[in-house]
Amino acid sequence: MENGVTARLSKFLVKDKIGIRKCLLNLFLQTKNYTTCEIYTHLKKQGFEVNYRGVSAMVGQMHTRLGILRIYLKREHRCYSLKEDHRDIVKMILTAPNIFSGKSMGPVP
Repeated sequence: MENGVTARLSKFLVKDKIGIRKCLLNLFLQTKNYTTCEIYTHLKKQGFEVNYRGVSAMVGQMHTRLGILRIYLKREHRCYSLKEDHRDIVKMILTAPNIFSGKSMGPVP
């Protein structure tokens, strides 16, 4: 199971040309629950040109295709968090040397 998650996560990050996916994964490593609105606000503050629907789609993809997020219903809003059993895999992927540039993908909290 871990190899499948690792492969899917690697493919997900290879397509990350501007660093938004890496930024989002680093956010989820902070062990909090986030609504789509909070994620959108965080990405805007980090300087990414995103729209709310795009953020919602990206988070949905992380939940359904990657299978690394858990959803909680909080009143009328959905909250997302990183599944505990995938935390180490995400840290490993984010700190591994990038196969294209030889650089690390950034700091992990």
